[in-house]
Amino acid sequence: DISEWAPLQRNMLRVAAAHSHRVNRTFTRDMKVMVGVKRVIDYAVKIRVKPDKSGVETANVKMSMNPFDEIAVEEAVRLKEKKVATEIIAVTVGPTASQEQLRTALAMGADRGVHIVTDAETLPIHVAKLMKAVCEKEMPDVVILGKQAIDDDCNQTGQMLAALMEWPQGAFASELTIKDGSLEVTRETDTGMETLAMKTPAVVTADLRLNEPRYATLPNIMKAKKKKIAKFTPDDLGVEIKPHLKVISVEDPPKREGGAKVESVDELLDKLRNVAKVID
Repeated sequence: DISEWAPLQRNMLRVAAAHSHRVNRTFTRDMKVMVGVKRVIDYAVKIRVKPDKSGVETANVKMSMNPFDEIAVEEAVRLKEKKVATEIIAVTVGPTASQEQLRTALAMGADRGVHIVTDAETLPIHVAKLMKAVCEKEMPDVVILGKQAIDDDCNQTGQMLAALMEWPQGAFASELTIKDGSLEVTRETDTGMETLAMKTPAVVTADLRLNEPRYATLPNIMKAKKKKIAKFTPDDLGVEIKPHLKVISVEDPPKREGGAKVESVDELLDKLRNVAKVID
């Protein structure tokens, strides 16, 4: 439905071109940080495609928090340890089992959770709209998300959320500094390091170099079981989960042929020249 995407595109252009004129809330000592958490297949698990090629096997497969989201949670916790943030809210969208990853975020240091419960397949635009609804309820000063999820590699939710909220954004953050209601986000680009300055509220997406996440300790895991998790459905938040895309087929990548051993430099050059044809 192109008409549904048109307002989002206009918002993206408006925010990218003129976010500096936005009227921001007065910054107080109480700073609320919201982080996103997604349940994905553990990065160490070998992915298996379903026989009907409709997707990948998730039954009886180890699931974990998306690694980029772990970095987002860690950064929020560090902000609280520095007395910059006063409250951390972890938000997840997914089935009932996603509560496991939400509890992990609470064990890492988040104060409370929000679980938007749905078994439906959600696209980044759906998640962005759901996060927008939570933002309107919670009014966070900063939203920190992983730059992408390792299951679909979309890298869209943070940017879409910023556009929907008409907030400035700092994507692919490798360093984050917050002081007196202002953010400085350092990011790596193809041409070098770039530093962006923006006012809160804002959206930040975390790159791998932002930090190294901690492991949750056993005492904190036990404490996390008592922390509050508010539950909503998409209907509760007024968001319709209407699919825009359909996955037609999922296939394993082609297998690579094994390498060939050579006995000398001359034989190597011959192979590169006449077999691989990568040199003249």
